[in-house]
Amino acid sequence: MSNASVREKVYANDGNPEVLRWVPSSARRILDLGCGAGGNAAALSGRVERIEGVTLSEEEASRAREVCHEVFVHNLEEGLPRDTHPPYDVVLASHVLEHICFPEKLLRDVATQLTPGGTLIVALPNLMNFKFRIPLIMGRFEYQNGGIMDNTHFRWYTFKSGRRLLEAHGFRVVRAYASGHFPLPFIGRLMPPAIRRWIDLGATRFSPGFFGVQLIYVAVKD
Repeated sequence: MSNASVREKVYANDGNPEVLRWVPSSARRILDLGCGAGGNAAALSGRVERIEGVTLSEEEASRAREVCHEVFVHNLEEGLPRDTHPPYDVVLASHVLEHICFPEKLLRDVATQLTPGGTLIVALPNLMNFKFRIPLIMGRFEYQNGGIMDNTHFRWYTFKSGRRLLEAHGFRVVRAYASGHFPLPFIGRLMPPAIRRWIDLGATRFSPGFFGVQLIYVAVKD
């Protein structure tokens, strides 16, 4: 997948609730890596003093500038842009590290631009989710135009290796879990939502690598 192909993609959503829920209420300055069209920034609007975004796509940047104070068009493979405005209370990396072949420089840069006690919040797709394990066992590995098998994903992480990546680059993981669901295709529709959420929570806690759809890490600079 060439950089030109990556630049053509536009990721637009309402933000990642599992990432946004861990943004401290005291956070004032935020950097959103792989900001897409600005979904996280829009969700944080009014809560923070300044939010900056980084994207490889000119079209995403144009849309994200409507909700971000500043957006940098930059290849994160090279680390952070030189003209950001640190320090940051929070750096968001929601479904971005899997797009980077060599994230070491980026993570080192993030560690230098966080405030003391600042937070890095990471979300990664879980290739080992049960829906994908059976095709993998059967020898099928087919990229798609989005989702976990997005054809711009270069790296894959397990629940344990995602944590090791952060810890190897100066971060202490204070929270790690998976969000996902337990497969109940028919009876699940009849269950009260609270019961269904309880089952999903229990399943992802029991086996985050099997039932998780995305892997969530909240880390502080060690």
